[in-house]
Amino acid sequence: MPLLANHIAVVTGAASGIGSAIAVGFAREGAREVTRQIRDAGFDAESIRLDVTRREDCFAIASRIAKEIGQVSVLVNDAGINRRNAFTADAEAVLRDWQDIMAINLNGVFNVTHAFLEPLKAAKGRIINIGSIQSFMHVRTPNSPAYTTSKHAVLGFTRALAAELGKHGVRVNAIGPGLIETPLNASVRANDPALVKTFIDHTPLGRAGQPEDIVGPAIFLASDLSSYVTGSIVMADGGYRTI
Repeated sequence: MPLLANHIAVVTGAASGIGSAIAVGFAREGAREVTRQIRDAGFDAESIRLDVTRREDCFAIASRIAKEIGQVSVLVNDAGINRRNAFTADAEAVLRDWQDIMAINLNGVFNVTHAFLEPLKAAKGRIINIGSIQSFMHVRTPNSPAYTTSKHAVLGFTRALAAELGKHGVRVNAIGPGLIETPLNASVRANDPALVKTFIDHTPLGRAGQPEDIVGPAIFLASDLSSYVTGSIVMADGGYRTI
């Protein structure tokens, strides 16, 4: 039997990259997905556009899904952005980066999770937040301090919710990707090969990750295989944090 049979999963940021790969992987394991690309792969899906920064929209979508699709039991918070401006860069750009990154990477996770909280409690569901190697460190390349801060906060939020929601049977975990080749970072990779080399040289497996490398950890955390796992982060970084 598929590992996610009878589950309804919501994956934010599923239009491309890691979110898309997770959504397809979930669909293969029997979950019904709320995403934009799954139907093309021949699986059962619904496509819903959502701005995670708009709290009222998150609650409206949650209500619509409950009425039209059913009880959500798996939530993956993948929607996120990154910008590579130093804190000492132009002050207006730094402020704009901070506000935009926090609005999506942190407040968006809060908004969506809060909107789906009741069905997740009723289903004794699973929440998976996408953290980063930057949930632990500011990597050895110029990067936005806002992104590092947001991913530290996502891990803290994960642990806080795991502690609070465990009594409801809800498990809350995170995944910490390293450098994953996605459309989000395609221009950076193309225009700054030295940056990519810095990451690869620090990665024991000697390569960048692909979105599909995050699918296995996501299926594990969404399924009963991880029934006694909560408040944890599964690193999928090619060993980056080991050296």
